[in-house]
Amino acid sequence: MAKIDDVAKLAKVSKGTVSNVFSQKRPTSNDVKERVLSVSKQLNYVPNHIARSLVTKKTMAIGLTIPHGSFFFSAFHTQFINGVILEASYYGYRVLLDMIPLQKVHTPFLSSYPIDGAVIMRPTTDDERINLMYTEQIPFVTVGRVMNSTVHNAYCVDNDNYAIIYNICKYLIDKGHQNIMFLNANELMTVSIGRKEGFIKAMEDHHLQVEEHMIHHKPDLSSNEYLEYGYEETMAILGEQKKGVTAIIADDDRTAFSALNAIKDLNLRVPENVSIFVICGDLSMMVQSNPPLTSMDLQPSELGAQSVRLLMSQLGVLQGDIPRNVIIQSKIIERNSCSTIGQAR
Repeated sequence: MAKIDDVAKLAKVSKGTVSNVFSQKRPTSNDVKERVLSVSKQLNYVPNHIARSLVTKKTMAIGLTIPHGSFFFSAFHTQFINGVILEASYYGYRVLLDMIPLQKVHTPFLSSYPIDGAVIMRPTTDDERINLMYTEQIPFVTVGRVMNSTVHNAYCVDNDNYAIIYNICKYLIDKGHQNIMFLNANELMTVSIGRKEGFIKAMEDHHLQVEEHMIHHKPDLSSNEYLEYGYEETMAILGEQKKGVTAIIADDDRTAFSALNAIKDLNLRVPENVSIFVICGDLSMMVQSNPPLTSMDLQPSELGAQSVRLLMSQLGVLQGDIPRNVIIQSKIIERNSCSTIGQAR
């Protein structure tokens, strides 16, 4: 295991300088700080957190809060968490992964956690976690738009969800699809609000009417219907109501696979009868499905890394002109689940 002497030698600085970079006890130039951090990462050097905490009066840990129900992490969660952990370790911080049961999100115990700041996933409208962090003056970054009436100008990292769904709709409409069903995220999540706005605007701009059967929202995490979301909706709209939907936009891969099962049970085929587009999916699973599913690459690892950088700027670890809001680019990954009307039938 690398020692502080090894880092000092390779970075061509003193041991005291290396210690200052990690303890932040004395100011260090950005050039020296970046060199020390780069060498530390190269050598896998891990400073003594207990000793550092005694010197800096900081825990040298950040929290990652994720509300959960009866579900396992998706590949998106795993890649995001990896991005958070790797970036935090680069600055000498540990990550406290906090899986909050839904019924405890509203309790004040978050403020007593041994952390210097937090990354908050899956923000909802008037999110109590955000209110608590703001009230207790705990530095935080949200992954998703903040929609709390009393919290303004918060730090956040996000994809442009409005543009994402708008571009997906345009992609499908350009292929001749006009009757599109959107299996959106939970209606209280801020991400779903932006996506719904983008869906409606895209349809309006292409002179298409948004009908009641087109937009659906994922049930609560704690509900029994959560894991099967997409199946009943597809069976009802395509089977019972026979609305003639030709394309489905699914919130995530779990929802897409549920819709696929329903399409199979209805003796329909993808993409011959129905096209499927996945917003947030495991890229490896998208390739292995039959047919391979067209999806968006939301860059979850970069979302995680950028959220830590914004938090480090609040903690004074990262210097420079850092924006409060960072948008991570996304792109369409075309596969075989979306066809042009008239070509695959």
